[in-house]
Amino acid sequence: MPEIIAFVVGAFALVVLAVAGLYLWPVRRRGLSIAPAQPLDFDTATRVAEAVIAADAADAEVRPESRSRLLSHGSRTGRVVLLLHGYTLAPEQYDGLAEEFFDRGYNVWIPRAPQHGTVDRRAHHRVQTGELTAYAAQALDVAAGLGDEVGIVGISGGAVLATWLAQTRVDVVRRLLLLSPFFGPDPRQAPAFAVKPLIVLYGRRILPDRVTSRGYSLSAVTQYLTIARGLPKPRSTGLRSAAVAISPLDGVVDLAAAVNVPRRIADANAIPLRVHTLPETLGVGHNILNLTALGAEGAEVRRRYIALYEGDPAPTSPLARTSSADE
Repeated sequence: MPEIIAFVVGAFALVVLAVAGLYLWPVRRRGLSIAPAQPLDFDTATRVAEAVIAADAADAEVRPESRSRLLSHGSRTGRVVLLLHGYTLAPEQYDGLAEEFFDRGYNVWIPRAPQHGTVDRRAHHRVQTGELTAYAAQALDVAAGLGDEVGIVGISGGAVLATWLAQTRVDVVRRLLLLSPFFGPDPRQAPAFAVKPLIVLYGRRILPDRVTSRGYSLSAVTQYLTIARGLPKPRSTGLRSAAVAISPLDGVVDLAAAVNVPRRIADANAIPLRVHTLPETLGVGHNILNLTALGAEGAEVRRRYIALYEGDPAPTSPLARTSSADE
């Protein structure tokens, strides 16, 4: 009996130590901060973008509809927007919204994220934190060469990268719009206390990968969560507008974190955070850019997104209530 008790106590102690180790294991990784880059002129930025597009076109693994895209007016414009697509998706996710921005005089850069938009629909399972941040940093360098006032729109995992850029490239980013930002999973899918162990076990690939019913790789998703956990402390950066759009039908993201993280950034910059909640009647879930089936209502929602990005203080659509986060 004493031997059994000793074995049970020892096993329990090992479990406690293992759990404690998971919580004490540092999440922040190298490469999550970047130095200001040398600015590119318009011609150089255009050549870099065209080289990225040509590389996509030459790669048989990249789907033609998913190649990086540049919508250019042929010269440097007063405003440029960088559009960062979501996890598992590709630049075509911004069909419609990109054209809206372009028609308003913006140069628009929509780069394809690493391991995305390929004929191998599981390639995104292999994505790494370092290549995501490198991709985002290069994308911003290109965007900064295409226009004077630079802003970013990001959706889901792309919104995490957009936020990271806004906090690390304080010399560049002036406007920020986050769509369904993935700062944490819906608590119904993974409670807050489980997030760090998931990041350590799957993000470091200690455990074999698992794929959810949505086709999300836990190893890949936790790469984005690693970046979200490593965001710098909010500070004044010269940001001129910040906004968030979310859907109450979103079963992927933590909706409270989706608002609270950018609210702290807006507060640090002494600007209001505009929060737009889509009505449930639209039937739109996590991908709030998936508006094609809504027809005219979808076009209205896209115009609302642009108004949010530009800091329009008044709603332009009756489709949903837009408010400041502190209301």
